[in-house]
Amino acid sequence: MVRIITDTTACIDWEYAKQHQIPVIPQIVTFGDQSFYEGIELDNSAFMDRLRKSSALPKTAAPPPELFRREFEKLIPSGEPILCLHPSIEVSGTVRSAVVAAQDFPSADIRIIDTRILAAPLLVLVKLAVTWAEAGDNIDTIETRIRKLIPLSKIYFLVDTLEYLAKGGRIGGASALLGTILQIKPILTVIDGRVESFEKQRTHSRAVTRLVELAQENYPKDGNGHLHVMHADARAEAENLAQDLSSHLNLIDIPIIDLPPAIVVHGGPGILALSFIADEG
Repeated sequence: MVRIITDTTACIDWEYAKQHQIPVIPQIVTFGDQSFYEGIELDNSAFMDRLRKSSALPKTAAPPPELFRREFEKLIPSGEPILCLHPSIEVSGTVRSAVVAAQDFPSADIRIIDTRILAAPLLVLVKLAVTWAEAGDNIDTIETRIRKLIPLSKIYFLVDTLEYLAKGGRIGGASALLGTILQIKPILTVIDGRVESFEKQRTHSRAVTRLVELAQENYPKDGNGHLHVMHADARAEAENLAQDLSSHLNLIDIPIIDLPPAIVVHGGPGILALSFIADEG
């Protein structure tokens, strides 16, 4: 069976990962001179507490190659192929670390995909890959299907301030908004792995309404897709957004995801987002 590996930017539930034997490589979050493995040594709640008390912006680092080597060493003796699904190389060095580690095992079938996305869309790809692997699909089939889905992913999100994205160097083409942030509420997106400006709204409430409109305009009319709401320290607003989306799209139980620390470091508290991937055509 094909073995799937991912990392904590996929927002994967630890119980699900344990049940399906998915190694989840932790991102690293640093406050001052203290570094933590995301999800293992620092959960979302503890991170938010530290962030509120910190006078300086925390930093993140991609997992080092050694964390990948450890997992490869465990899986390779079985002879099973390995498929690694990780966030865009434009926002994370995770793919580079995986590639470096894989070079130590030249005879193994290890494939590393830069999914050009992160968070819920990455989660969807991981879960689909797991489903297909458990159904007996070979690695060529799974890789092909994953690569076909990558361009179909959409993310639209709001941030309270562009400060975090700017200081973290993840702002991409949205940097053009920095001079006008006080007058607008930008809706951001991810295009080919980079954070880009999608459009501007004059109020936060109008921007949230626009998120619903974007879902109505772009989500598959037959409902065959994978829709998520995401947030950072904005649970009530995320629940309201999910309720509005359910009403307008006639969907039930839209999943709401708490974004992990390594993403919140770069977007800041108050992120509100929706994402979806259409099913294969």
